[in-house]
Amino acid sequence: MPDGGGHSLIHKGLAPQRGRAALSNHTPRFERQVVEAFDDGWGSLTEDMPSLRTSLTREAAKSALTYNDSPDLGFDRSINPYRGCEHGCVYCYARPSHAYLGLSPGLDFETRLLFKPDLPEILERELSRPGYVPRPVALGANTDPYQPVEREQGLTRRVLEVLERFGHPVTIVTKSAGVLRDADILARMAKRNLAQVCISITTLDAKLARAMEPRAASPLRRLEAVRALAAQGIPVAVLAAPMIPGINDAELERILEASARAGATSAGYVLLRLPLELRQIFEEWLNAHYPERAARVLALVRQTRGGKLYDARFGQRQTGEGAYAELLARRFDVALRRLGLDRREGGTGRLDCTQFNPHAASRQLALL
Repeated sequence: MPDGGGHSLIHKGLAPQRGRAALSNHTPRFERQVVEAFDDGWGSLTEDMPSLRTSLTREAAKSALTYNDSPDLGFDRSINPYRGCEHGCVYCYARPSHAYLGLSPGLDFETRLLFKPDLPEILERELSRPGYVPRPVALGANTDPYQPVEREQGLTRRVLEVLERFGHPVTIVTKSAGVLRDADILARMAKRNLAQVCISITTLDAKLARAMEPRAASPLRRLEAVRALAAQGIPVAVLAAPMIPGINDAELERILEASARAGATSAGYVLLRLPLELRQIFEEWLNAHYPERAARVLALVRQTRGGKLYDARFGQRQTGEGAYAELLARRFDVALRRLGLDRREGGTGRLDCTQFNPHAASRQLALL
């Protein structure tokens, strides 16, 4: 089996690496051969390994818009400039998608990234097609559009420039303060009811954040981003997601309170999801960082998933079921009303699709 640039072969120990959340690089599920570490008598399993560096590979994108018909999502189309995410959030539900590339959802997901340099041009062609019907598009539904590589690549900004020119509504999901770099575009679009930003705030504990989402912006920095965006008239929602039983669930109300003070107008939450390979990745992380409570955390997760670690059913996978899940939902609803975060103008339903101009590309060429 390909060794994934050395990653799959050398990082099989379960000691956390600085700046990385996953502890291992398990073989992708579609591979026929499995590579396992073994002790060759020279202490190769215990010696310190070199830190993994982030690599970036060009991907030839065939389309810009990805469509879905999931009843659990508030959008039917999305744009993802990048595959994999250097933020390295250990709980990221997108990790298993790396297996489709022949890469591991573990360390490969946060170190071996792909980018789509022609994405803005492809998007422009798709929006110009006869019969295209605009609806709000989610930018970064799979991996974060403002992960660190965006500073150099600028793909997200170029996509926003296309959407602004076409008058196409967009909602952004990120846990990066890098979104402020594009506040000029977003402020103009927000004035036309074309843009909303959702900031993911999982915890207010900086130590927990470093362990759980090692290369994402600090919680304080994210709250500052909420404040800065709101000050420029850009609608901001906050996602307290995911809520992990026994890890950050006690912070739910505090996250919502801090977000409301910063200027957020709406909020959401998602219960921890552990599909496919993510179950093993999260369990390894849990045993490494919180061994004394790992069994209790996993038991609580099973309580919300009908005795399993994951339930993929629509209507259940986002919020779970059972007494614990119901209590979490009630806590969220009470806090939402108390803090005024249940204002519906903060959702994608407020975004205006009537300003869409399918001839924006040809008009720009005429100007040239």
